[in-house]
Amino acid sequence: MVTGIIGKKLGMTQLFAEDGKVSPVTVIQAGPCVVLQSKTVKVDGYEAVQIGMVESRPARRVTKGLAGHYAKAGVPPTRVRQEVGLAEGGESPSLGYQVLVSVFEDGERVDVIGVSQGKGFQGSMKRHNFSGGAASHGSMHHRAPGSIGQSSYPSRVFKGMKGPGRMGGTRTTVRNLKVLQVDPEKNLLVVAGAVPGAPGGYLLVRKAIAAKPVCVSQVEKPKGR
Repeated sequence: MVTGIIGKKLGMTQLFAEDGKVSPVTVIQAGPCVVLQSKTVKVDGYEAVQIGMVESRPARRVTKGLAGHYAKAGVPPTRVRQEVGLAEGGESPSLGYQVLVSVFEDGERVDVIGVSQGKGFQGSMKRHNFSGGAASHGSMHHRAPGSIGQSSYPSRVFKGMKGPGRMGGTRTTVRNLKVLQVDPEKNLLVVAGAVPGAPGGYLLVRKAIAAKPVCVSQVEKPKGR
């Protein structure tokens, strides 16, 4: 059984519960995807499958080597491809097998992987959430990063010191998001909270590796004396 699927972020909205509680959610177009290649322990040293997301817009400028890769699977070229793992004890699907959003269920936890939005060159306060200096008049230290080392020893700045620089635009994983709704007809997946990337960006949704345990109803504690 395939444990993940390629999706596209459609945007964020709100979901109202029956008791009136509102929750921010992200709507993801998850799939449909097709299996392009199968990885085995005997040949590759691990078990996984390569899948591609089927879209209305066909892939352009496909090289001969890549075209042969898709021809071997018997499917048309796709714009994006990703490797996803297989569930333990599950059989590897055949080439051309369709992976649908129905691999997820309401209430389970998923990890969402994507590329975060690029913010360009930013200062240390925005990039690392520094608090900054005093806001009073005459402090002369409002948004500066503060001390970054000593002058006499070691007379240099240690590697990894938090400072200004380029922010965002990196591979980011958000773990343990709860699946609130699954719509197999429209290939939609609604998860609680935010996911990395801008609307229209590609995502990889997989079953949570370290899923949070299900909360057990708290037993009423005896009242104190």
